[in-house]
Amino acid sequence: MKNGIILILVISLFGCNSTINQNDYLRKVSENLDQIKSASYFSTQVSSAPEDTARFTEPYELFYKIFINPLDTLVGSSSMTFSAEDTTNMTDFYDGKVRGKVNWEEQYVKIDSFKHHPYPFRLVHYPFYTKINEIIKYTLTTTDSIQTNFKDFGDSIYFCLRIINKHVYFHIKPIDIKNEYIPEDEISQFDVWFNKQDDMPYRMRSKWHHTTIFEACSKPKFNLSKDTALIVSNYFPSYFEVRYVDPYAPNQVEQKEELEGKIAPDWILKDTDFNEVSLSDLKSKVLLIQFTGVGCGPCHQSIPFLKKLVEEYKTKDFEFLSIETWSNNMVGLKRYQQKNGFNFRFLKSTDEVTKSYVVSSVPVFFVIDENRIIRKVINGYSKEVSGKEIKESIDKYL
Repeated sequence: MKNGIILILVISLFGCNSTINQNDYLRKVSENLDQIKSASYFSTQVSSAPEDTARFTEPYELFYKIFINPLDTLVGSSSMTFSAEDTTNMTDFYDGKVRGKVNWEEQYVKIDSFKHHPYPFRLVHYPFYTKINEIIKYTLTTTDSIQTNFKDFGDSIYFCLRIINKHVYFHIKPIDIKNEYIPEDEISQFDVWFNKQDDMPYRMRSKWHHTTIFEACSKPKFNLSKDTALIVSNYFPSYFEVRYVDPYAPNQVEQKEELEGKIAPDWILKDTDFNEVSLSDLKSKVLLIQFTGVGCGPCHQSIPFLKKLVEEYKTKDFEFLSIETWSNNMVGLKRYQQKNGFNFRFLKSTDEVTKSYVVSSVPVFFVIDENRIIRKVINGYSKEVSGKEIKESIDKYL
């Protein structure tokens, strides 16, 4: 077996105790997790809109191989991901220094070294077991305002952590995110289920104001005896071309402004009632299009402004519509639309349309004139800035 990884199962640290103390149990689970040197497992993930159980993405399953790396203070482990259908060809990796994607059809590897990375964390896959271990350690040591719930169901244990008035992500350490999109009364909630046969986590739910993420792990295999490291070059042929990219370097960021002054790409899309709507159907003098994503914080924050905008301009030759780029679940989108009381059209994008408008992040707004020429492209949403910029652009072409 590659790298000599020994795969064994964790032995349960508990017998059949009828009453288990929360903190004692969490410490024992953390001790189990601390023993892992490397592991492999299947992970299924799905997301849903705020306060809804309807998924807005189809469940997708990946196969993971992780290598614990205590020296990596940003992630805590190296990792590889594979398609669940083909666990021989690595698709993504993080080796502690760079992240990369492997294109098997075109035979190249694309590498990002985080040279201009602007965040206090790295945008990579955070392995299930290291993430939950950090949640446990945080629970046992934090002075933050938290609430916990702990239930013994006989064959499993349920644990809930709620962090009050904070928007927290768990990477190797908890990251407290603060920006204008996050409500002051935000509660970050993490629900974890443990299997009492081996006292290891197997399912997790993370909830914030803008989205809920579910993750379930299966068929885990653990190496507890031998330190191992990820050597990426062992997992793709030596003749593959290596391409270095810097997605945050100014000269490599695709500028959506290049579309300004050009005819808006035509499209035919479906709304949440499966009615077809085309760009050519829209006859208003000025059209505002937002490309959005369910689960995107700034997108969610923009909804009150956009509803008010539609009301303010309802007597003018103007129309607004929103195009969803993240979700592929029409039932979930319909419920999201109804829950938020949209007074505008809400359409589902296609990969072709998203690509034709060069949409790599959301939200992004396009102000289009009566000749269907794109006059203004506005990236992102800020309460203080974006609303004023959008209205000024609309007024200019009315």
